[in-house]
Amino acid sequence: MIEYRDVDKVYDKDLKALSNINIKIKPGEFVSIVGQSGTGKSTLLKLLTREEFPTAGRVIFYDIDLGELSKKELPFHRRRIGVIFQDFKLLPARTTYENVAFALEVSGKSSDEIKKNVPQILDIVGLGNKFNSYPRELSGGEQQRVAIARSLVHHPEVLIADEPTGNLDIINTWEIIDLLLKINKLGTTVVLATHDKETVDRISRRVIAIDDGRVIRDQEQGKYML
Repeated sequence: MIEYRDVDKVYDKDLKALSNINIKIKPGEFVSIVGQSGTGKSTLLKLLTREEFPTAGRVIFYDIDLGELSKKELPFHRRRIGVIFQDFKLLPARTTYENVAFALEVSGKSSDEIKKNVPQILDIVGLGNKFNSYPRELSGGEQQRVAIARSLVHHPEVLIADEPTGNLDIINTWEIIDLLLKINKLGTTVVLATHDKETVDRISRRVIAIDDGRVIRDQEQGKYML
C-alpha cells in the first residue's frame, strides 16, 4: 500500500507545490496521475522515491514511513521502486545488455545473477534480439524499452513512469503503454504521470487529476479531465 497522508510540499516558503494530498494506492493498481506541467506530478513521485521530503504530512510505503528511513536503508527502498523518465538516461557507450546489467552491477549482484536476470528482462520488454545494439542504433521506442528493462531488473513492487512517452511518436507511445499494462498484469503496481489525454483515455484505469498542487478528481475508471 502507498499512502499520502495530509501531505504538503513547499519550496522557498512562497511556492507551494502540493497541498493537502491524501491518496491511497493499492498493490497491483495501475494509476495515472494527470495534470499540466508544473502542477505537482513530479514532486508527488519524488516524495515516493525519497528524493524530496514533505513539508507536512507523511508518505507511507508498505507500512514504512519514508520520513523515518535512514541513509543506510534508502538504497534498499529505491530498489523496490523502478523509475523511467521522458529522457531515457541510457549510457551511450554501453550496449542494451550492458545498460541493463549496469543497474545490477552497481548494487553488487554476482555475474551469475546478472547473466540469469538480464536476458529474462530483455525478453519481457521485447528486446531479446537487441542485446548488442547501442542506444544510437535503436529507435526511440526501443530505447525506452531498454530503460524499462533496466528499471525492472530488481523486480520492484512499484514502477513509476514520469512522462515516459513524451519523446515518442504515436505508434511507439502505444507500444510503451501496452508494455506498462503487461508489466502491471504481471503484478507490478504502475504509477504513470502524464499530460497526454489520448493515452490516459485509452488506458481507462484509475485517474488522479492534480491542479495547482491539489487533487481535484480521483476516478476508478477515469478519463483525462481537468
